[in-house]
Amino acid sequence: MEVSRMSRPPTIRQQRRMLDAIVDSPTYRKAYQDDEFLNREELRPIRLQLELLKPELALTELDIRSTIVVFGSARIPSPEAARAKVAELTRALRARPRDRRLVAGLRAAERLLEHSRYYDEARKFGKIVTRASQDDRRHKKREFVIVTGGGPGIMEAANRGAWEAKGKSIGLNITLPHEQEPNPYLTPELSFRFHYFALRKMHFLMRAKAMVAFPGGFGTFDELFETLTLVQTSKKHGLPIILFGSEFWKKVINFEYLSYVGVISPQDMKLFKYVDTAEQAWKAIRDYWGTHGGMSARKRVSFRPAALDEEEDS
Repeated sequence: MEVSRMSRPPTIRQQRRMLDAIVDSPTYRKAYQDDEFLNREELRPIRLQLELLKPELALTELDIRSTIVVFGSARIPSPEAARAKVAELTRALRARPRDRRLVAGLRAAERLLEHSRYYDEARKFGKIVTRASQDDRRHKKREFVIVTGGGPGIMEAANRGAWEAKGKSIGLNITLPHEQEPNPYLTPELSFRFHYFALRKMHFLMRAKAMVAFPGGFGTFDELFETLTLVQTSKKHGLPIILFGSEFWKKVINFEYLSYVGVISPQDMKLFKYVDTAEQAWKAIRDYWGTHGGMSARKRVSFRPAALDEEEDS
């Protein structure tokens, strides 16, 4: 009951209720603890700044000096998962041989099984890079740390390889309409979730010393072409761009034709390199930094060529 301001002073109980109303008011919350306030349209600049600063502080505190970015499809499964899906659909089709959806599903699953080799290559690449560049006995600062979008598929594979090599890797996940869970192989203290694509893209490239693009869809194409544009326009320097899977990339993007008709320069064809194995990808990155980095790059990272010959753990 509202206290009449012309009557006698409020009772203790009434004062308590009046104080509770004050303390519970949204305006009484501290600004930095008020989620409703921080999510207002007018506060977008602050949220952008926070998404830039939070990962940057964490990466700095853990001495992450440089990264290798791995992009690729979230839909490419491990060979084991792909074979299991094909077997499941094959059994279902035996029971319903005229089911068109099952026929189409089986064909799609068989194509994914064919492409699942890229999962194994991404896994091997993450392992090779991590073994070669992360060794706490010799490196006070971590170089060439694998960073992915933190999701399944190719991203999971690269993080998994780093995990199997007993190293750290980074995941930059993002809130999507259909929630994407992080893959389990991320280093917990290097796992981040973003709201803004723009800030996520910035963090992919701020420490990047190489970008490796595996077969993928719209997201992979988006990241690839933005990176190519940044390097082409000299907004980003010193970044070898590796297109993993020459057959795939030459089919989906005809760079030669773009050069032929004159919409890109012949020099732009040198911005990227095709590879087909994890060993080739790592060698291309090492060769680039051996040529462009000189002694300073060699001092920053002690490469161990023997890592290229190590057998993948079963």
